[in-house]
Amino acid sequence: MKPKIIIGSILVLVTFWIMFSINTLFSATEKEQVIPHNAKTALFAGGCFWCMEGIFEAQDGVYEAVSGYAWDTQETANYDDVSSGTTKHREVVQVSYDPEKISYEALLELYWTQIDPTDPDGQFADKWYQYTTAIYYQNDEEKKIAETSKQNLQDSKKFEKKIATLILPTPEFYKAEEYHQDYYKKSSFRYNQYKKWSGRADFIEKNWKHPMISQLTPLQYQVTQMWGTEAPFNNEYWDHKADGIYVDVIDGTALFSSTDKFDSGTGWPSFSRPIDDNFIGEENDTKLAMPRTEVKSKNSDAHLGHVFNDGPEELGWMRYCINSAALKFIPKDKMQELWYEKYLFLFE
Repeated sequence: MKPKIIIGSILVLVTFWIMFSINTLFSATEKEQVIPHNAKTALFAGGCFWCMEGIFEAQDGVYEAVSGYAWDTQETANYDDVSSGTTKHREVVQVSYDPEKISYEALLELYWTQIDPTDPDGQFADKWYQYTTAIYYQNDEEKKIAETSKQNLQDSKKFEKKIATLILPTPEFYKAEEYHQDYYKKSSFRYNQYKKWSGRADFIEKNWKHPMISQLTPLQYQVTQMWGTEAPFNNEYWDHKADGIYVDVIDGTALFSSTDKFDSGTGWPSFSRPIDDNFIGEENDTKLAMPRTEVKSKNSDAHLGHVFNDGPEELGWMRYCINSAALKFIPKDKMQELWYEKYLFLFE
């Protein structure tokens, strides 16, 4: 082997080892979610459970959402049997949450925005019993809240058809196989393809625009909804240096941390990476002569800015160039009070 080839191979191995070590170190700082004994749970059937986990887990006050199967006639359940339609299980997500930070009513409101509540035969491309929708209640209070929520949706005349989602007592819950858990993170590309192909993404876009959009300022609306760009060096956060996190101005999803912010000299807030890749979407942008990669907030579908690979080498080359108008800053000393304590590990 020639000396240059040997040296090149060594450099590749060293680079890989450094990248692996950095990723491992960052992952190790993310503490496992500890669910306290006084946490409450809520059970929802919304079709494919892959598509229900992420939206709940993005909410402040939610500890986790676990994919599983629900029915009370069998002791066990597995994906092969349930997906074949030979059982009477529904695919569900079990949401563990802090009722002092997010209410059962709020979970229901979020649930409606992720489904087609008028379909009695399944959800989108999945048309069988196991994909039908249901809200499961654990007591009379939850039953009343769920029934009121359903009636309010029916009375709103948002849909011409009757609301088909059932309200049922909570049955046995069987946790799905591990490869199904957090599928939106583990296989994000396939997940996003499925959500789009199935028709769910387009249905949500058409029918469930986030209610906070109506409260945006003209500039915030222009940036997040019309793919606008604010003026450089004349926006709120371009030279902002306080410790804290930057969240989606529409739905509050945590997007970027001050620990990853740097001065790019462009006049817009710049970050070397998002807090969680799973809450960020990227799309090809060909509106200008030079193709770019657009950055969006997955949950609210808000336009954020663009990402480039011309950032500092020591920060991994990436530069997320984000509009201030798409963000809201949460100071570090307010994160616990405003229910973002799960991200305090970023400052340890």
